[in-house]
Amino acid sequence: MFSQLLKRELLRQWRSRQDLLNPLMFFVITVSLFPLAVTPEGKLLTQMGPGVIWVAALLATMLSLESLYRDDYHDGTLELLLIQSDSPYLVVLAKILSHWLSSGLALVLISPLLAMMLHLNVNAVISLVISLLLGTPVLSLLGAVGMGLTVGLRQGGVLLSLLILPLYIPVLIFGTGAVSAAAMGFAYSGQLAVLGAFLFGGMALLPLAAVAAIKVSIR
Repeated sequence: MFSQLLKRELLRQWRSRQDLLNPLMFFVITVSLFPLAVTPEGKLLTQMGPGVIWVAALLATMLSLESLYRDDYHDGTLELLLIQSDSPYLVVLAKILSHWLSSGLALVLISPLLAMMLHLNVNAVISLVISLLLGTPVLSLLGAVGMGLTVGLRQGGVLLSLLILPLYIPVLIFGTGAVSAAAMGFAYSGQLAVLGAFLFGGMALLPLAAVAAIKVSIR
């Protein structure tokens, strides 16, 4: 059942691929404009680059959350899936995984090019890719809970930001810390371990929280 749900979600995401391109373009443009707005000096960009890329990835993820439940909620499919499914957890997990595969993974794949533009060294680029691989799924998991609470609201974007931005801060801190440590030649396995703990803990608990949030919204 999970594979069928995932295939359905990926097909739905592909049909609305324009909604997925906008966050990706936002990510690229934001990072690309930063050297023009601040300074092209390589040393300063190396220091500020990890934070710039991670903040841009965080905001791009937030922009892509709107398509997570929207269409299925408005046509009643979301409520039907949760009621008829033996495991609502798998329904929501399939939606979250398809969201990450269609948006978060693209951010991870394009991040090395942007990192080199900001003069990050090889170790920093490697740590950036690994930290984004661990961190962006957590952003999608947390966003699924916030989106579940606001999916029934007409103007839920501001409320969604207020709900999930504070929850994103720990991921941002440890993700940026891992890349900054690698750029300075220090060990960064501790930060990655924390991100891994966030990911596995989030996979176990956050889809259940998202199911509860959606049920509150559709009542």
